[in-house]
Amino acid sequence: MSKVADVPYETTILVRDCCLCLHVQRAARALARRFDEALRPLGLTNGQFSLLMSLNRPEPPGMAAVASLLAMDRTTLTAALKPLERRGLVKVTADPADRRSRLLVLTLKGRRLLARAVPVWQRSHQELEGLLLDGDSDRLRKSLRALA
Repeated sequence: MSKVADVPYETTILVRDCCLCLHVQRAARALARRFDEALRPLGLTNGQFSLLMSLNRPEPPGMAAVASLLAMDRTTLTAALKPLERRGLVKVTADPADRRSRLLVLTLKGRRLLARAVPVWQRSHQELEGLLLDGDSDRLRKSLRALA
């Protein structure tokens, strides 16, 4: 039998303090909770807001384009669309150019709700940017895009 090597506690502390993945995950969860709370009076989560916003285009986007923008697979996107469809905020239609493909349409009801949600997002976002230590939100966004 081989003996399992123990990972020193110092390594645990190093990972806790230095792991970019851990710190980004923690920040993402905290941001999601903050936006969920802000958008709750409108009956939206931060993920639903992002999904509705991703559909706010001159022409209805396809599933693949939206999934790519939101960094999710098509199965996850389909599941995320269901409650928005039930509420009449989004409509999934066949693409006239390719009946096998689906287009995602933001309905009038969805556009109206999104218009009400944007000021909530703006206020929350402005508050968050004020919490950044160096105040350079553009630098943070650039760094996060480089990691994505």
